[in-house]
Amino acid sequence: MTANSYQLKTMLRTYGRQLTSARRLERFKQSLAATAAEDDVQISRLAKRRMLVEQVSREIIENLMAAGSDNTVVQEIRTALEAEFGNSIELTYPPGEADMRIYKLTDDGPEEVSIEERNLIIKRLWDITLEKVDDTML
Repeated sequence: MTANSYQLKTMLRTYGRQLTSARRLERFKQSLAATAAEDDVQISRLAKRRMLVEQVSREIIENLMAAGSDNTVVQEIRTALEAEFGNSIELTYPPGEADMRIYKLTDDGPEEVSIEERNLIIKRLWDITLEKVDDTML
């Protein structure tokens, strides 16, 4: 690997992290605005747990799955997803876009999956993530 390609790869990785941070900050601002508008409501312990599980799951899906994290929960989720859809799936957030793109790696290169397949994969990703997070939380 040449020095230029290494520098380019490092720069792109840094840029990807900056985009992830920007998305996280935007969601945080939106959640603060929504929280400020809500009445103070007593929520049962179970409902609070469910909300926390969903919040952690959302963070995992939106920030760690596409970033290729070494986190054990992320690896377990990826393994379960690959068991259902094959290990040729790539999750990514293109620069400047808020929605995740899913590609299948083929002999001709990566191809974006159909809308129906994307929706199925994302639904399963969400279900698997909720289950894994719920199992690992105290």
